[in-house]
Amino acid sequence: MAQQQRLVLVTGGMGGLGETISTKMVDAGYRVAVTYSPGNKTHPEWLAEMKSKGYEIFAVPCDVADFESCAKAVAEVQKQLGPVDVLVNNAGITRDMTFKKMDQVNWSAVMRTNLDSLFNMSKQVADSMVERGWGRIINVSSVNGSKGAFGQTNYSAAKAGVHGFTKALALEVAKKNVTVNTISPGYIGTKMVTAIPKEVLDTKILPHIPVGRLGKPEEVAGLIIYLASEEAAFVTGANIAINGGQHMQ
Repeated sequence: MAQQQRLVLVTGGMGGLGETISTKMVDAGYRVAVTYSPGNKTHPEWLAEMKSKGYEIFAVPCDVADFESCAKAVAEVQKQLGPVDVLVNNAGITRDMTFKKMDQVNWSAVMRTNLDSLFNMSKQVADSMVERGWGRIINVSSVNGSKGAFGQTNYSAAKAGVHGFTKALALEVAKKNVTVNTISPGYIGTKMVTAIPKEVLDTKILPHIPVGRLGKPEEVAGLIIYLASEEAAFVTGANIAINGGQHMQ
């Protein structure tokens, strides 16, 4: 069981994977705050649904691609709940197209949301973690950051950059009992992935996953819970693949 005072902040915590991370962290004994896109008008309904299931989760609007928005969001979390002990940089977007068709707008949008966001969010909490002598920063990358993917030069570049950021920051804060790690999921059975036509899943995706199935959001959440724990204090600067062996293909 996690220490009750530990506070987790999950970016994009209302999304498919983010929701599971958030609820499983509550189950593990953490207090949880999430960010949501300022344009998301459904957050009251989501919070009410979570509360009806026994999950008390605090939510703040935040554009993770904007530094000032991140500063404001984290300040509000700290004001209401106290200092952030665990930051899960989960928010991300895709704008898939071949490089021939890629324009600067779609390149920049993915880089700002998927990579700049790590600076924007981590900058708000890292110094406090160092001062208190305890902290966890967990960055969600992707198998496609390791192996590349057709039509994802923007996404693959951003997700590869995630681990470079992880390794460098991990070196700077290691002696202060603050760990920084990357996880690289493969195809996880979120609503977005399960909406892919079955024929595409069966012929284009599953054959490349050695275990022969999609991952479960709960499996990713379980890895994050481990990395947030006391038992993971000796794990830092790591990139942990959780993709059913897809990276070996």
